[in-house]
Order: sequence, then C-alpha cells, then structure tokens
Amino acid sequence: MPNRMPLPPTFTTAPNIARMYDYFLGGKENFAADRAIAEKIVRLVPQARTYARLNREFLVRAVRFLAGEAGITQFVDIGSGLPTQRNVHEVTQQIDPDARIVYVDNDPMVLVHARALLATDANTRVANADLRKSSSVVGHRDVLNLIDWSKPVAVLLVAVLHFVTDTDDPRRIIGELRAAMAPGSYLVISHVERRPEVDRAADLYRDANAPVVPRTAEEIAALLSGLDLVEPGLVRLPLWRPQELEMWPEELDAPLLGAVGRVASLCTGGG
Repeated sequence: MPNRMPLPPTFTTAPNIARMYDYFLGGKENFAADRAIAEKIVRLVPQARTYARLNREFLVRAVRFLAGEAGITQFVDIGSGLPTQRNVHEVTQQIDPDARIVYVDNDPMVLVHARALLATDANTRVANADLRKSSSVVGHRDVLNLIDWSKPVAVLLVAVLHFVTDTDDPRRIIGELRAAMAPGSYLVISHVERRPEVDRAADLYRDANAPVVPRTAEEIAALLSGLDLVEPGLVRLPLWRPQELEMWPEELDAPLLGAVGRVASLCTGGG
C-alpha cells in the first residue's frame, strides 16, 4: 500500500464524525479528541457501539442484495467515511468482480485514507464532493469516469442524512440525485431516529465537524416518497432482511431506520 501523506495537526485535535464512527466500530483510525466525545456518547447511549455495528451490517446486506438479486453493477457511496472492514467494493466484487464503485466524501482525512487503500483498484474511485451540493456529486469527473447515470445505479446514503440539516434540505438533495438516476436504480438510506437519549447524544456533536439531526420515523419516511420500497420497507436496521432470527432486545429497539427504494420512473428534483 502506498504511504499515506501526513495529516495537518488540526485534523487530529478536533473531533471528527468519521473517526468517531471508526472508534465505535472498534477501528484504529481515531485520535484522543474523537475518543473523548465518543465515550461521552457511550455514557448517554450505552448501545452506541452496537448501533454502529448494526448500521455496518445493514449496509453489507443491502449491497449484497443489490449486487446479487437486483443485478446492480455500479455503486455510488456518498458520505462513505473512513475505509473499514467489509467496504462496499469488497462486498460487491465478491459477487461481481467487474462491479464499479465510487466513494464520495468531502472529509480530507477520509480522502487520504481511501485513496491510499484503493490506489491499485481500477474499478473503484474516490471523489471529493459534498452531498449538500448534489450536482457536484453527479457531475464529478471521478464519478463520471466509472458511473453511467443512463443505466441503473445504486446510490448509498447510509448514516449520512442525519448529518444534513433541515436548512440544507435533505428532500431536495434526494430529489436531485433521483433526477439523475435511471429507472431501475436503487437508493439506500439509514437514519438515526429521534429519541430523548439520542437528542442528548446529538448535542455532543456540536464540537465535531458536523451536527447530528435526528428525525422521526415519519420524517424519515417522507425522504423516501416516490420510491418503490423493497420488502420489508422502512424498518429498524436489524429487521431489514436479517440473516439471523434471534436478536438482543437492544438490537430490536435500535433507534436506526433503513430502507432500500427502487426508482421506477424518471424523477424530477425536489422529491
């Protein structure tokens, strides 16, 4: 693997949502500032590490469905975060070695790590773009090098929309992405659900590089308006096509909702 470029000191002293998620997953790409906030969150929400794992497992199951049963060959993972175990390209290429994947993020540390990891993979790219400016994602050179928007594509918005404020209008963002997606494409989302303990934990993200905006189940469902939801629809993450029938109570009650929706026809912006 190529040597990674050294990061500026400021990258290590301010809490970072990607590195905090890495910490929750048991990774090593995090610093003291990230761990300090993450541990405060664990004290408020003791199941935080379990929830991070459930989110990763949902991503893997959704990608396996898309690459296998749905026959999708191109994927755009927006807000992809730090590379960790069972990344999208690893899951898809086990099913289809020719599948094409673009990771999209605007976090400098994520970009450095991802480019180092993927330097020798011809079917995978990393694009520096901001979800809040969806046109910059759709038209990005590194996206267009691998992705043909005139053919079905899977767009992954996994654990990223709750970092989009209402001012930035997540329904607009989704609508603009859908407008670029060919019929037969799929959109995957997971989102944290509003609860008192989640709201308290979200307050701690004020010191990180992005806020958290928990939403109600009704608000999350509204983001999926106009999509044909794959069974079982919008559900708590461990209940989306689970591989195991037995679950712990904290898993069944996880404040995380997810769904996979199919674009049945050409859409216009605005959701």
